[in-house]
Amino acid sequence: MNQSHPVALVESLDYEGRGVAHVEGKTIFIDGALPYETVSYSSYRKKPSYENADTSAVLKESFMRATPRCPHFGVCGGCSMQHVEFSAQVAIKQRVLEDNLKHIGKVSAERMLTPIAGPAWGYRHRARLSARLVEKKGGVLVGFHEKRSSYIAEMTECHILPPHISALIMPLREMILTLSIKDRMPQVEVAVGEKVDILVFRNMDAISVADEAILRRFSDTHSQPGRPLQIWLQPKGPDSCYPIYPLDAPKLTYTLRDFNVEMPYYPTEFTQVNPEINNVMVTRALKLLDPQPGERIADMFCGIGNFTLPIARSGADVHGMEGSEALVKRAVENARHNSLEHKVSYEMANLFEVTEESFAALGKFDKMLVDPPRDGAVQLLKALTDETAPQRIVYVSCNPATLARDAGVLVHTKGYTLKAAGIINMFPHTAHVESVAWFEKTGPCKSKKEMDEMEAAEAAAREAAKAAKKSREAEAARKKAEEEAERAAKKEARRQHYLANKDYYDARNAAKAGTGK
Repeated sequence: MNQSHPVALVESLDYEGRGVAHVEGKTIFIDGALPYETVSYSSYRKKPSYENADTSAVLKESFMRATPRCPHFGVCGGCSMQHVEFSAQVAIKQRVLEDNLKHIGKVSAERMLTPIAGPAWGYRHRARLSARLVEKKGGVLVGFHEKRSSYIAEMTECHILPPHISALIMPLREMILTLSIKDRMPQVEVAVGEKVDILVFRNMDAISVADEAILRRFSDTHSQPGRPLQIWLQPKGPDSCYPIYPLDAPKLTYTLRDFNVEMPYYPTEFTQVNPEINNVMVTRALKLLDPQPGERIADMFCGIGNFTLPIARSGADVHGMEGSEALVKRAVENARHNSLEHKVSYEMANLFEVTEESFAALGKFDKMLVDPPRDGAVQLLKALTDETAPQRIVYVSCNPATLARDAGVLVHTKGYTLKAAGIINMFPHTAHVESVAWFEKTGPCKSKKEMDEMEAAEAAAREAAKAAKKSREAEAARKKAEEEAERAAKKEARRQHYLANKDYYDARNAAKAGTGK
């Protein structure tokens, strides 16, 4: 075994798409390695219980391996799974969800849903590209960051962006270089709508008249017939952005076809990056939720109304809650835009600080849809009581770990059964896992006493695990110190032996020098 490039048999993939192997009792997470492969690897981070590494060479390939389509794969940090065959990516993500439910939430779904997968390439209609003047590279770089780096990848194309947006990368690099603030424009946000493409330039300084002319020419040159390329500026935070040219461009929108809902939005507001998959995801979520006329339904973390308005189309009354004032304002406007304001109400609230009392004050909901950020919705779900708990909850997640944690809360403490769950491949060629789960109320909530006892037991288990880990690390450190001390002692013994017999060794060396040996 080459000491600088040890060899490992890869057993599985983790939630970040890294190969997982075990070498001499230590877990090795290997970027670029796939299950069933034998690889040599080079570690870039070493800890007592694990290492992070890059694949140096694939000695035996997996049947899952594919040739990456993008020439920048492996350097650019935008994708991490182009080396995995597309259908295998979907299967791996489904396994990640199942494993998280099992090991984190200690739950399993009665039924695993067929994964939702769509176009493999050109799907990303929202992107935030970095821009930086790099004299050593001969100009301005525009693209995603390099893997595990703050440097910007030197990109000429991107296959997960729509082809006509990918084709703008090199022209953008050349155009920004001609601006007076070429070193003060760190970001270009891309938003691809149904009738317009928008580029939002983050300008740290004001642009000049000449700069504006350059931006206008760029728009005219790269607009398509019937589809303008609109230029926006963002001098400060996301709320400060505004269009400069052309001012008569169509609104930025996406459509939820199955529900006859059109969603206008600003280019810096949160929307799903993959509109085709979003359509299918909303349809699946509402099929699981099964909203009925006359029901009162909550849409928690509602954003601009991506689920709220389709639910309202069913005839149900929907109350949307969201922590961002700007998104609530947009949601209200979108309800009015779709003539659904009579079926929808919105409220700004911090859903990470919900209590039993504040949730009860909202009134009784028949059903609830939850679509939280990566942190999940644990505080909201802990606030449910037998008096306030909806009969059905559909949970849309962008993080299988927090979904699994929250599923454990619902199943083990709130009397719900996990009826179905499945993944949505919203971000092909990345390790990102979107998923949806359906929970049905089938039993009583735990009492406060039972909850306190469970939480105390969990806290004790966590402390015990921390203590065990600390003990293992201390033992590893002790062994390492002993080994280093032993090496130092042997080295010192050799030195003392040499000093004690210096005359002998000097004479022997002189004799060797004299004979030429």
